[in-house]
Amino acid sequence: MSDNTEIDDTPDDEREVTGTPPEDDDHSAADDAGDTVESGGAEGGGLDDLGSEVEVESGASLDDEDGLLGGLGIESTSDIEVPDRLVDQVIGQDHARDVIKKAAKQRRHVMMIGSPGTGKSMLAKAMSQLLPKEELQDVLVYHNPDDGNEPKVRTVPAGKGEQIVDAHKEEARKRNQMRTFLMWIIIAIIIGYALIIQGSVLLGILAAGVIYLAFRYGSRGNDSMIPNLLVNRANQTTAPFEDATGAHAGALLGDVRHDPFQSGGMETPSHDRVEAGAIHKANKGVLFVDEINTLDIRSQQKLMTAIQEGEFSITGQSERSSGAMVQTEPVPCDFIMIAAGNLDAMENMHPALRSRIKGYGYEVYMDDTIEDTPEMRRKLTRFIAQEVENDGRLPHFDREAVEEIILEARRRAGRKGHLTLKLRELGGLVRVAGDIARAEDQDVTTREDVLQAKGRSRSIEQQLADDYIERRKDYELTVNEGDVVGRVNGLAVMGEDSGIVLPVMAEVTPSQGPGQVIATGQLKEMAEEAVQNVSAIIKKFSDEDISEKDVHIQFVQAGEGGVDGDSASITVATAVISALENVPIEQNLAMTGSLSVRGDVLPVGGVTHKIEAAAKSGLDTVIIPEANTQDVMIEEEYEEMIEIVPVSHISEVLEVALAGEPEKDSLVDRLKSITGKALEREVGQQSGSPSPQ
Repeated sequence: MSDNTEIDDTPDDEREVTGTPPEDDDHSAADDAGDTVESGGAEGGGLDDLGSEVEVESGASLDDEDGLLGGLGIESTSDIEVPDRLVDQVIGQDHARDVIKKAAKQRRHVMMIGSPGTGKSMLAKAMSQLLPKEELQDVLVYHNPDDGNEPKVRTVPAGKGEQIVDAHKEEARKRNQMRTFLMWIIIAIIIGYALIIQGSVLLGILAAGVIYLAFRYGSRGNDSMIPNLLVNRANQTTAPFEDATGAHAGALLGDVRHDPFQSGGMETPSHDRVEAGAIHKANKGVLFVDEINTLDIRSQQKLMTAIQEGEFSITGQSERSSGAMVQTEPVPCDFIMIAAGNLDAMENMHPALRSRIKGYGYEVYMDDTIEDTPEMRRKLTRFIAQEVENDGRLPHFDREAVEEIILEARRRAGRKGHLTLKLRELGGLVRVAGDIARAEDQDVTTREDVLQAKGRSRSIEQQLADDYIERRKDYELTVNEGDVVGRVNGLAVMGEDSGIVLPVMAEVTPSQGPGQVIATGQLKEMAEEAVQNVSAIIKKFSDEDISEKDVHIQFVQAGEGGVDGDSASITVATAVISALENVPIEQNLAMTGSLSVRGDVLPVGGVTHKIEAAAKSGLDTVIIPEANTQDVMIEEEYEEMIEIVPVSHISEVLEVALAGEPEKDSLVDRLKSITGKALEREVGQQSGSPSPQ
């Protein structure tokens, strides 16, 4: 930053309001920030207590903490008091909240990595409310009389910039009035001289026109002396927060507008064409960049320079624009940067930029789920109240509706004893349910509205999966009865929350060369490795010499996306073993699970959605890894429709899936003897569906 010490035309009014910009002293911004954080700002207490309690209005009470509402004795979410500050509304991200607190105290940069909808932008906005507003500055850009292409920059305390500009405008107005008065006097004298002395009207008019243009041209110099208020913080009540997600270079780093009139005295002064970038608007505040990897490399490099220097000159970002010739003095950009993104953001992020953030700040991974405790259920209840209050148009949720939302939060977590922290998606369900209740002119949103909203707010993947299942039924492609050799109903996940039935077929044929495993279905890397692991199991237990045979594996109607992941390992193994031994497989069941080279069944993801897809397809039984039993949280309507059989070894899978008692018993006994793995319990004694809770 540089003070405009060379400008000597400061009006008297300006001198009265500006004074000299304060010099830096030992009282640092970090000290101010620390004082603000410790005091907790306005109402709501300090940061150490953020979100730790959920208060209710008088008359409400805490009842049984084991209940779905964590002990809150409320009739509806209208009884919940919603905090005013964003920092008090943060739910679940205790570690990230603690980091934001420390970063606000010490003015450190932060990189937050995690799934969309987990609260990254909310935490960034919360930080801007924790920073001190006393140090905010206005930034002025002045015309440089020595070099018009290098405008001068000056910073003044917040609110003074408007007064300076107004003072310059008032002085320019007075000068223009005097020039205009003088111009009309001269024009009157010339016209009078031409009429009286010369007797020529035309000569007088021409002379008056020349004088008029000369005065108008000269008055442009007065306007060029008015500074450009680049950053105005006059009415700012908190530290600035600038969201530069997806910003192009000009919007991020500042730009100089193109001037179509570049000569002839009609051009706009260069300092008037300077535009502040997000980095300059975020001075003394927070710059938030989500999906940081989408910024081009040049922008990331310049952003790194701005972080390091705390100031950055503005120039034209287009090489063909007249603005490319203009470059201001360095403009202050002393901001705290919060970069965010998914896990892949780190791969395409400039390593030097990440090093700057890591070396002078913190890296935080945002949690997707959190332990299901009474305290967290109370916070989720408050989250629903916050969504209703922030929207402003939704009716509050009654007790049963809140309970259904919490059940859905458990289900979406995908882990037993946890709640999801993807609160943006959960908030979408809240808004859809509220819209349904509002359309019916209801005073409160009920459980029936939430259940209806769950159907209406299905993701695209869910809608495609349901349509896929219905189409298979129409064309009788789903086989859910009888037994077939070499065919298994596998299970897969579309997107993150939609299950489908994916049949796998296997055939063993004589080979015309060295035997090999041939798989179709656009297998991706992990799926290919899973097929190789399965071949190791087959070679270990099979009596037949498969070195002279080809094993063909087909993922039926896998789709354009192909097959990714190894959750179909036990499906492939069962299909191939059935084809090799010519033992049929029950078609009323489906299965999912990963497989080690020693035959152990390993846990996979998405078991809840896979089980529901099997139930929708009319299947009776689902085989899942024993380690996944705690993750099963299916909807109540599917509990009686399907039996869930947990397994821990491939021998248990075959015990359940293969048909034909003599052949099956012989095969399973042989596999047990080779692997040395004994069944720990009889499959017939397995209980049905685990509790969805």
